Amino acid sequence: MGELPLDINIQEPRWDQSTFLGRARHFFTVTDPRNLLLSGAQLEASRNIVQNYRAGVVTPGLTEDQLWRAKYVYDSAFHPDTGEKVVLIGRMSAQVPMNMTITGCMLTFYRKTPTVVFWQWVNQSFNAVVNYSNRSGDAPITVGQLGTAYVSATTGAVATALGLKSLTKHLPPLVGRFVPFAAVAAANCINIPLMRQRELQVGIPVTNEESQRLGHSVAAAKQGIFQVVVSRICMAIPAMAIPPVIMDTLEKKDFLKRRPWLGAPLQVGLVGFCLVFATPLCCALFPQRR
Repeated sequence: MGELPLDINIQEPRWDQSTFLGRARHFFTVTDPRNLLLSGAQLEASRNIVQNYRAGVVTPGLTEDQLWRAKYVYDSAFHPDTGEKVVLIGRMSAQVPMNMTITGCMLTFYRKTPTVVFWQWVNQSFNAVVNYSNRSGDAPITVGQLGTAYVSATTGAVATALGLKSLTKHLPPLVGRFVPFAAVAAANCINIPLMRQRELQVGIPVTNEESQRLGHSVAAAKQGIFQVVVSRICMAIPAMAIPPVIMDTLEKKDFLKRRPWLGAPLQVGLVGFCLVFATPLCCALFPQRR
């Protein structure tokens, strides 16, 4: 076999991003939780393969499939603009395991005020890390801006959850199960724009078809942040709407009445199953580049 050619465009995803199917295949790879199990040495090896290939140096014996695998491993752990290694829980591959645990607990422990406050705080803390880690562009964000976004989103989520909890306490139990979703949706509308406010001030990098930077665009930043908010809310719908209906039915059965300790792990499992599909499919709703 000859040496791998240098004309493979690894600046772009492997699949056609103008189609929903192509974007979905891309994000199923990006959000693969198995990438979290890779060692630091494996991540560095993938980075070296990608950076060498971009510099015109082909690793001996490298196949095209191995090159694409290295690209996706590299993309899963390093910020595309700054090149910095993203903190573990901020990576896209951590979305499913982290969200299934946090969301499952929010849906399970929604009856008492202290647990509502605690899990909404945990969720917004996690969201703040994810939103910052996956921000567009390489513009810095100050500690003050980070603090404002975090406090505002957490306050908004807790206030929404407690307000709706008090309004629904005289309604059927099933209605109360949807309070966490309403709180998460409201918080996403606060957290994401505030956490990425720097992009709204200076814009995000705009490039041509050859990936050459042409400047910065505030309009593109506004559109991108709006689409992120929509996709995050859509991402939460299956995981926070389907399990409550199933659990409301199961908890009336003798099986769970005799084994109440099974409720939490069962709910977390249901949420995880939904997120495995909802996360990549909702990330694929909008093209990443236009």
